Amino acid sequence: MATATLDTDEKKAIKSEFDEVVNMSASQLEKWLKTEESKSVGQTKEGDDESIGHQSGEKIIDILGKKSADLSESDYAHMRKVVSYVRRHSAQRPKQVAGSNWAYSLKNWGHDPDKK
Repeated sequence: MATATLDTDEKKAIKSEFDEVVNMSASQLEKWLKTEESKSVGQTKEGDDESIGHQSGEKIIDILGKKSADLSESDYAHMRKVVSYVRRHSAQRPKQVAGSNWAYSLKNWGHDPDKK
């Protein structure tokens, strides 16, 4: 099934939401992904040794390093996935945030829940 190409307004809306939920810079995210805490959380697909969230973080770093004009359809698809994940996951905020798997998982997706 072919996916419809996004128009300029859709791309702007996705990029805007993505920029809203991803509150970590590429360098902050890169540093975070190297930590044991980052590697300790998330689900892995069969046959993978890296979690889905960790892989997502690497894609986010790639996306953050691109100019808007250079973003591909698959980048936009991933940006949508990130927005959806962060919004859904944020709604499940635990009482104890600091040091929680919940916070670690969100950070893998480029969202630091401790940032104001």
